[in-house]
Amino acid sequence: MPICGLAPYSYAGVADRYAAEGVAATVELEAAPAVVRGHVAAWVGVGGVGMGPRGSNEWIQVGVAATPGSANALYYEVAKPGAAPAYVELRRSVGVGEQHRVAVIEMQRRPNWWRVWVDGRAMTRPIHLAQSHRRWPAVATSESWNGGEQTCNAFNYRFGTIRVRRDGWRLLQNASPIETPGYTVLRSSGASLLALGGSAQAESIALSAN
Repeated sequence: MPICGLAPYSYAGVADRYAAEGVAATVELEAAPAVVRGHVAAWVGVGGVGMGPRGSNEWIQVGVAATPGSANALYYEVAKPGAAPAYVELRRSVGVGEQHRVAVIEMQRRPNWWRVWVDGRAMTRPIHLAQSHRRWPAVATSESWNGGEQTCNAFNYRFGTIRVRRDGWRLLQNASPIETPGYTVLRSSGASLLALGGSAQAESIALSAN
């Protein structure tokens, strides 16, 4: 029986230890994901469940995602207190080996207002996220949702040159790992990582043992 996919959401990535005003990374699919149920994704963002005002859900993220039988899409998602998360598809198909520089950045002269960036272009109007200024650590992670049933979705995502903005841009260092059983992070350098899940992780471990 596979050990992965027991929890509704599984992750393999890193989280900064300090609050940030932006996070950016180059995201690449090293292999096509195998999604049985739910979805998989690789994203950078800030905020999260229970991290908004009075314990509400509030976040912003951008990356790539796939569902069963679908192409890999470039997307962003915003959650605001008291509302369902809004998922917006920016591009329907992203190929294996294709790289995109994705970022969420707080506006310098407008605290609590954020924008999504892809390949150096702003993809959204300013987005207000209440009480977000200098409160949330940056995250760069893969994600698998099991669709309500134990599911071992597989993926192989690379995050390159992860940077955070905190009084200027800097490479992410000394980040905390995020790993759920069945999903793992392989570091290639301090600010780059390979996120593996499902059969992709099993194959990597087998190759390392030989």
